[in-house]
Amino acid sequence: MIQVSKQDLRKEFLRKRKALTEQKVEGFSKKIHDWFFRNIPVHAYATIHTFLPIKRNNEIDTWLIINTLQKDFATNIVIPKSHEDGTMTNYLLTKETIFEENQWKIPEPSSVDSIQSSVADIDLVLIPLLCFDKKGYRVGYGKGYYDRFLANCRPDVLKIGLSIFEPIEQIKDVDAYDIRLDFCITPNKIWQFS
Repeated sequence: MIQVSKQDLRKEFLRKRKALTEQKVEGFSKKIHDWFFRNIPVHAYATIHTFLPIKRNNEIDTWLIINTLQKDFATNIVIPKSHEDGTMTNYLLTKETIFEENQWKIPEPSSVDSIQSSVADIDLVLIPLLCFDKKGYRVGYGKGYYDRFLANCRPDVLKIGLSIFEPIEQIKDVDAYDIRLDFCITPNKIWQFS
């Protein structure tokens, strides 16, 4: 069985994503959106946390999911604001939310006018990643924001990764603090791990 380190996977999948066209990413994002709404009972979750896409990194366009949630569901949507100490604060996404770019040029809610949301209120989390393995472990950008955030979520929070690529066999250097996904949605299918 081939096992690859997170550092090597990070480089490889950043390169693969960078090679994608904007049209490809849009197409993959639409397929992931459709899998999500066809297979996840969204109406059962009062509060959903989602990341906002970093367009220049060809991330999944979560705005497609956000727009459908806002249009068709009575769901609270919360989005993160990251801090230099490696933590994230969650804010309710409303029509009045004002965005600003952080040091990595990621759009985030301005904490001045936004309504903070408790991590205890979150029922489902959409998680960014570069790649994942067949056991449900993920590789992100390496800063540990989501691992710390998920460790503070309720044990029953539903953890769903969104990935352009299908899983690799196994990540070599999974740590004790790495939190496994419950599901990962790719353009081709939903992978279930629990």
